[in-house]
Amino acid sequence: MSIKQLRFKTQNISGKLSFLSNTLGEQGVNIRAIAVSQESTEISDVCLVVDDPKKAKDALSAKEVEFAEADVLAVEMPDHPGGMNAVLRPLKDAGINVITMYPYIGRASNPVMILEVDHLKKATEVLKRNWVKIWDKGVYKL
Repeated sequence: MSIKQLRFKTQNISGKLSFLSNTLGEQGVNIRAIAVSQESTEISDVCLVVDDPKKAKDALSAKEVEFAEADVLAVEMPDHPGGMNAVLRPLKDAGINVITMYPYIGRASNPVMILEVDHLKKATEVLKRNWVKIWDKGVYKL
């Protein structure tokens, strides 16, 4: 029930995210979720979920952008104060660490968050037992 995340490091200078958006857009790839964080004054860390991971990998490789691919979860969270705990508490209770978390930009009935965790299979089982909706590849089309 996992989806693909692409993670890469880029120089922390003006225009790098525009280059990324343009590179993917030229190949018809839509960014569905993105997280950008500053690793240092020189380097940013970028995580992406796109609607067509294969096309995105081909487009980035053609521009010699190095990236890592990881399986992540796309989970629905209740939309009310404290609603994130419907997802986070069962993970905490199971000893699963959330490495990266960022919002999905699509249109679902409830907020969808992308979760990179340290134990994907165990996290999937725990969340299913706790009635958390986990999206599969259908999330790419929201």
